[in-house]
Amino acid sequence: MGDIANLKQVAKVFRGANLPVDYYAVFGELEEQLQDEFDFETEAASMERMHNILTTDENGAQRESPIVTPRSVPALVSKRVLVMDFLKGVPLSRASDMMKSKGIAPNGVEAKLFARKLLQSLTTAFGWSILESGFFHADAHPGNIFVLDDGRIGLIDFGQVKQVDRDYRETVAKVILALDERKSDDNDDDLHRIGNSTEGLDIDLKDDAPAHGHAAIAMWLFDGSVETFPDGYDENEMSPNSPVKAMKEFPSDLVLLARSTVLIKGLAKRFGVRWSLSQEWAPIAQRVLNKGTDVTTKGTVEQKG
Repeated sequence: MGDIANLKQVAKVFRGANLPVDYYAVFGELEEQLQDEFDFETEAASMERMHNILTTDENGAQRESPIVTPRSVPALVSKRVLVMDFLKGVPLSRASDMMKSKGIAPNGVEAKLFARKLLQSLTTAFGWSILESGFFHADAHPGNIFVLDDGRIGLIDFGQVKQVDRDYRETVAKVILALDERKSDDNDDDLHRIGNSTEGLDIDLKDDAPAHGHAAIAMWLFDGSVETFPDGYDENEMSPNSPVKAMKEFPSDLVLLARSTVLIKGLAKRFGVRWSLSQEWAPIAQRVLNKGTDVTTKGTVEQKG
């Protein structure tokens, strides 16, 4: 934890510099999450909770999980020991070597089919966890994502997880629907609607940010199919015109959510697949908002009664 504290101090010095993201906010969120990183009882509980989220819908009905997550052996878990299911496969970071050994061409049909299955599995898993429960894996990277021997996708290491509240996930759902329902990437009314929804994620723009900064941030976060961003913004976060640089600071709740969405977008780009998280998540977002409306309406009726 001392290393993280030192990184925060360094990042604080450069907070006003022209960096791609607000690293002070990133390291601050990381410091908070690492408090439980080596508490294996907490990690085992997180694994079980994630299993339940992925195999049970909001109404309590069973469903097939889009990914495989290991489950712990409760009798063999302590704060310093964690025994869990063994997932037989290779980490995604070594998947290209595996495909080469099987004679699968990087740009061939089999590779494209694999890429789409990978993206769909991760997209559904994160969509359910982020939007339905607000509880999601906060450390997804190619070393924690596994390609299993039977072709399924696995996800390990639940030492870092994140919980956001209902209001926050409903706000994310509104952003998703605003993106999905837009007529084009430059329709002014659509951009204003997307932007208004995105402001609810506690994103403050710099004073000199172009008008559609919030909409550009939403596109950067949730839609890898965008070809031209509004107001001259650039998808590349290292660009001086990146939407990320329009923010005064990176909101802490958004740090790990963005890590998840940018990972999926990056994988799509790596495999050459156009992929829109907003399009894929729109049905989930609609269900979440409908459920929220039902809860609010029921509460109002009960109060009147």
